[in-house]
Amino acid sequence: MRKFMQAIRPALGVVSRLSLWIAGIGMIAMTLIVGWQIFGRYVLNDSPAWSEPLSLYLMSWFIMLGAAVGVRESVHLGLDIVRYMMPPNIQKAMDLLSLGLIVLFGIGMAYYSTLLAAGTWTARIPVLGWPGGTDFFPMIAGGAMIAIFALERFIDVAIGEEIAADVLVQEAA
Repeated sequence: MRKFMQAIRPALGVVSRLSLWIAGIGMIAMTLIVGWQIFGRYVLNDSPAWSEPLSLYLMSWFIMLGAAVGVRESVHLGLDIVRYMMPPNIQKAMDLLSLGLIVLFGIGMAYYSTLLAAGTWTARIPVLGWPGGTDFFPMIAGGAMIAIFALERFIDVAIGEEIAADVLVQEAA
């Protein structure tokens, strides 16, 4: 298992960094779109109708991608005070339980978001003209990535592999 993890870790690192870059670009794009909406509303007196739904869609992407990277790099919010008071073997069990639940959560989010996307595919997002199911793409991708990254960490904890968070991600956090 250790060799398998060493083999896939670089690929997962690339996915993680790429997700972080896409999330950052999405945040910049959303900021520019909202800025254009404000300029259009108050200066041109003609607010673009597409700006709000598109900025919300971009926000969904960067939130879900950022959450997945946060799971992989263990920079998400946590309440660890009880964990640190326990002996090491109990800490490991608590970590495995927590990561296992995160894996299940990610799988559930991806699965049920896929059902929602399929169920709303025939509807249209009025201003953008996209199928309604596209609203759930960020949750599908984010859920799958959360499950994969949590499973990676679960296996690392189970085999006793101590992997520090990626330096680039730590500096960005």
